[in-house]
Amino acid sequence: MEDKNSTAANPKKRSLWAWIKPLAFGAVGASFVVGIFFWGGFHWALEITNTEEFCISCHEMRENVYKEYRNTIHYANRTGVRATCPDCHVPREWSYKIVRKIQASNELWHKALGSIDTPEKFAAKRLQLAQNEWARMKRTDSRECRNCHNFDSFDYGEQGRRAANLHQVGFGEGQTCIDCHKGIAHDLPPIEQGVGADKRGAKAEVFHPPVPMGGAAGETGPQPVLRQQ
Repeated sequence: MEDKNSTAANPKKRSLWAWIKPLAFGAVGASFVVGIFFWGGFHWALEITNTEEFCISCHEMRENVYKEYRNTIHYANRTGVRATCPDCHVPREWSYKIVRKIQASNELWHKALGSIDTPEKFAAKRLQLAQNEWARMKRTDSRECRNCHNFDSFDYGEQGRRAANLHQVGFGEGQTCIDCHKGIAHDLPPIEQGVGADKRGAKAEVFHPPVPMGGAAGETGPQPVLRQQ
């Protein structure tokens, strides 16, 4: 009652609130609309950078790894299901996707520097680039692979005997897809096998860990076959 009487007794205070009130509501409404446009624009830009067309807009990708990928089963197969660049290299979950985009901004710096702008430069850095991506996929338990390949849906009876055995042993030992399946979409870096001239490549152990057979300590089974294009 005291406040009402005070307002009634003070017309200046009442007129000030009458002037501020619509401005306050207008500011809130405008902020809401601007927020919608900002979020829509941000999401649109994010999705544009999450397409294969954007990935291969740089000649470094188009002339190197993209050409290799086009010769693999992830590009063309009997079912017509294609895994594109972002399917394998960009998380689908929002929080992980944002972190990955922030990390990828480093590629813009190297684009400006011309770090891999020739086939020779790219070849020289292939092992380092591959190991960076293999390490990322290992840390995330091959999360992007599992967007399409659901281990719980594996029908081991439909797989080859060797593949079925290695899958079950690998899962039992806590291994993940990238431990064995390297070089399935892009060429592998040179592998040093100790035969003939020095290839200046990485040792085979770099590409995959030993596969336990469940026998004596230190006993290992046949190694997964690495696919070299």
